[in-house]
Amino acid sequence: MTDQYAVIGNPIGHTKSPMIHGTFAQTTGQDIEYTAIEGPLDGFAGAVLAFRDAGGRGMNVTAPFKLQAFELATDRLERAELAGATNALKFEGDRIYADNFDGVGLVNDITRNLGVSMKGARVLLLGAGGAVRGALKPFLSQEPSALVLANRKPEKAQDLVKQFDHPALTSLEFNELVGQQFDIVVNATSASLKAELPAVPAEVFIRAKLAYELAYGKGLTPFLRLAKNAGVPQLADGVGMLVEQAAEAFAWWRGVRPDTRALIERMTIPLV
Repeated sequence: MTDQYAVIGNPIGHTKSPMIHGTFAQTTGQDIEYTAIEGPLDGFAGAVLAFRDAGGRGMNVTAPFKLQAFELATDRLERAELAGATNALKFEGDRIYADNFDGVGLVNDITRNLGVSMKGARVLLLGAGGAVRGALKPFLSQEPSALVLANRKPEKAQDLVKQFDHPALTSLEFNELVGQQFDIVVNATSASLKAELPAVPAEVFIRAKLAYELAYGKGLTPFLRLAKNAGVPQLADGVGMLVEQAAEAFAWWRGVRPDTRALIERMTIPLV
């Protein structure tokens, strides 16, 4: 019998997940069907339980339901607990397991696909939302010399520093970044979704090896353009993270990890 999986979000028409997981299933020989579900804003839990009760084995969760999925889960793995949100569910009997693969997907893309080591690096992470929360433990596990958070509302970044309590983790306000330099700069703010530039000074890129934009498919965003003009040799958007987190979820569900490189290359658009 073909196993059923799905992604749930609202809106969901833009999702690449069915294509990604369909490709994974084809290349690994897994018999699955993967669909997209537009969950009602006032009926998320009911939609998830209906899918499970109809035989569904697992779901990816995207905006705006990652917090609701976390609350719905009966069992939360450590990454989900630390992030306070989940992007993947697995159903086993009456148990709903939750994990969060966003952070590990991002680290895999940076270190494996882009070949940039985070060990001993000074890393600047812009933002303090769910994506950042999910990224902190995977980032810290790479042993950077410094991981600095900067956010439009500095108290949110400060709260994360207190929560994770790691000697490499600090926060700065945007105006305090003047004079600071980093090896890796990651934009996890929503600015690029509005074609806006986060309030980051160009000098943070002076010695940077990589500027990474979590948004994908937007081309050369204002953030990436600033980095390019500052001479950063390697620019990337979030398509690799998207595929890598999907591969982690697929492996969690199916016990086999698909190759990601060919699919990332196929989905990547030029950053011009």
